[in-house]
Amino acid sequence: MDFLSLDFLFDLLNIVFIDLILAGDNAIVIGMAARNLPKDKQKSAIFLGTGGAIGIRIVATILVVNLLHVPWLQLIGGLLLVWIAYKLLVQEDAHGDIKAGATLWASVRTIVIADAAMGLDNVIAVAGAAHGETILVVLGLLISVPVIVWGSTLFIKVMDKLPWIVYIGSGVLAYTASKMITHEASFHAFFDNSLIYWSFIVLVIGAVIAAGYATNALRKRNALPHSPSRESH
Repeated sequence: MDFLSLDFLFDLLNIVFIDLILAGDNAIVIGMAARNLPKDKQKSAIFLGTGGAIGIRIVATILVVNLLHVPWLQLIGGLLLVWIAYKLLVQEDAHGDIKAGATLWASVRTIVIADAAMGLDNVIAVAGAAHGETILVVLGLLISVPVIVWGSTLFIKVMDKLPWIVYIGSGVLAYTASKMITHEASFHAFFDNSLIYWSFIVLVIGAVIAAGYATNALRKRNALPHSPSRESH
C-alpha cells in the first residue's frame, strides 16, 4: 500500500475524524471514572485505562475488518452505521450510571469495561472506513489516542460552541456507511454506474442529516413552554 498516496491519506484522515467525533463518550467515561482518585493517581488511571481500552478496540476493529469479507456483512454493517450516524445527531446524555472508582485499578477497570461496551459504534465506523487495511486501523487509533486523552474535553467544548461540527461528523459517518453498502459484493453490478453510485451516497448523507435535524427541531419545539390560551370574554 502506498502510504503517500492521496487515497491512503484521505482514508487515514477519515478514520482520525471518526475517532474524534465519537470521542466525546470516551472523555466523559474517563473523567467520571477517575474523578474520585487523588490528583496524582488520576493521570495513571487515564493512561492505563485509555491504553487498555485502545488495545481492545484495535483488536475488535481488526476482527470486524476481517468479518466484513463475509457475504452481506458489509450491508448489515452499513445499515447499522447509518443508524449510528443518526443517533450521533439526536443522542442524549446517558452517562449517569458510570461509577467513579475508589482505587486506581477500579477506575482503570471501569474505563476499559465502559469503553468496550460503548465502543461498538467506533469499531464499526473505523472498520468500514479502513476498507480492509489493518494498518489504517492501527495508525488511525494511534494518532487519535493523544487527542482522546488530552484534547477530547476541548473537542467537546468546541462541538458545544459550534453544533454544526456534529452534523459534519454525522455526514462523514453516513458517507462511510453508504460506501460500506456499495462495497457489498452482491451489489457491485448495480453500483458500477457512477451516477447511481454517487446519487446513493448523497441520498444517504442527506437523509441522515435531514432526519437528525427534523428530530432535534421537533424535540426543541416540544420542550418549549406552551403559551397560555386566551380566555374568551
